[in-house]
Amino acid sequence: MSRSNSVWRSAIVRVAHLPRFRRLATQTTPGRAVANRFVAGESLAEGMAVARTLRDDGIASMLDHLGENVETPMQALSAREAYLRALGAIADAADLDAAIAVKLTQLGLDDAPDICWANLAPILDAAARSNTRVMIDMESHAYVDATLAIAARAHERYEHAGVAIQAYLLRTEQDLFQLPPGCRVRLVKGAYLEPSDLVYRHKQDVDVAYARLFSTLLARGHPIDVATHDPGLIEGVRERVDALDDSWSRVEFQMLYGVRRDLQAQLAGQGYPVRVYVPYGTEWYPYLTRRLAERPANVWFFVSNLMRTTR
Repeated sequence: MSRSNSVWRSAIVRVAHLPRFRRLATQTTPGRAVANRFVAGESLAEGMAVARTLRDDGIASMLDHLGENVETPMQALSAREAYLRALGAIADAADLDAAIAVKLTQLGLDDAPDICWANLAPILDAAARSNTRVMIDMESHAYVDATLAIAARAHERYEHAGVAIQAYLLRTEQDLFQLPPGCRVRLVKGAYLEPSDLVYRHKQDVDVAYARLFSTLLARGHPIDVATHDPGLIEGVRERVDALDDSWSRVEFQMLYGVRRDLQAQLAGQGYPVRVYVPYGTEWYPYLTRRLAERPANVWFFVSNLMRTTR
């Protein structure tokens, strides 16, 4: 990312941690309007409703019960139960192509990897019964080693368990070679504010790393979720995969709910596999702040809603 983008993201993250801004975002009409743009709702039912709407448009979904860095074992257990309910709802909706995404700190990773695994294993077993894909989200740099280790264990237990990797981390190119053969990978640019010596600092470098990682994953036979809204990267993937035989059977485009809906519809209308990440739940504020920090347009969306309600 450019220096200006890095400064912008850092500034937004600092502002987002201010109590007054949090109240504005969570307890006012304009704040909730922005949240509704990027979050399906606070309940599983609302998440499933969005998934059905996407299905009608030829787009698959990935449900994400929002939450991270839980503070007690009971909170981790509650998150596990929420995902088991989501898997039950997916199993009951036979005509719905839906996956789930989990964050390991939501399942107790901060307490201990064994506690996290005790909560993840039943999720994997339930997913296996309904043949539902489980993707493990990558969190900030401090969790990469533990996440990759648990993801490898998860893939060994359930072949449709995969993991996200972040193109902007310098270490990712080496991490890629530690992935289990055939493990599904969700390739993202990265949304966490990280120390500058751990990441590519310019957008152009992140884009080059993303394209290089995609090519390596493709050559090594991994199923790949191309999780980006970047038109240039998307076009590069299209040209590369279109030229190969049957590679679309293991490559799909993924985007975030509320972001580039026009591009989602365009790709789906052209017959490409598209899946949208559908977050839901009450713990949506950290997710929202990352969406605001990613693009100035998202902050302008927030400000314009605030201006309309105060006129």
